[in-house]
Amino acid sequence: MRTITINFFIFFFLVFGSAYSKDEFFLTLRNDKVNLRQGPSFDYPIKIFYKKKFLPVLVQDRSDNFRKIRDHENNTGWIHISQLSKKKAAIVIEDKLILFNSPTIYSNPLAILKKGRLLRIKKCKNDWCKVTTDGFKGWVKKESLWGLL
Repeated sequence: MRTITINFFIFFFLVFGSAYSKDEFFLTLRNDKVNLRQGPSFDYPIKIFYKKKFLPVLVQDRSDNFRKIRDHENNTGWIHISQLSKKKAAIVIEDKLILFNSPTIYSNPLAILKKGRLLRIKKCKNDWCKVTTDGFKGWVKKESLWGLL
C-alpha cells in the first residue's frame, strides 16, 4: 500500500509539477514595435502594441508562421515569428531585487531593481543569473525573475 501511495505522488508530481508545459518556451520581442493579434494571421485585428524590445513572452502554441504567446501580465495573442528573437531577457517580479557583484548574497550589492525592470540575461548558473540593465552588470536570484524556465 505504501509503495502505491509513493508511486502515485511521484506520478502526480511528474504530470502536474511544472507550472509550464513541456512545449512552452520563452522568446523575446525582436523590435521596439510589435503587434499582438487576436488570431494567427495578418487578417486578425491588433489587440496590443508592444513598444519594448527584448520583452520576454511565453510561447504556448503555433500556427504556420505565427506563435501564440502570453506576456508577464497574462495578455495572450498571436505574433508573427519574424518579430520574435531567441535572445534571453527577464522581468523583475519582486518589489525590490538586489543586484549583486557576484552570485552570492555575501557579495557587494550594486543596485536595487524595482518590480517591472527589464533585464538582459547573459548567463545563468544554479539559482543565479548574470544580467545587464541600464549600464549595471551583476547577479540576481533567478526565482525573482519572469522569463526563464
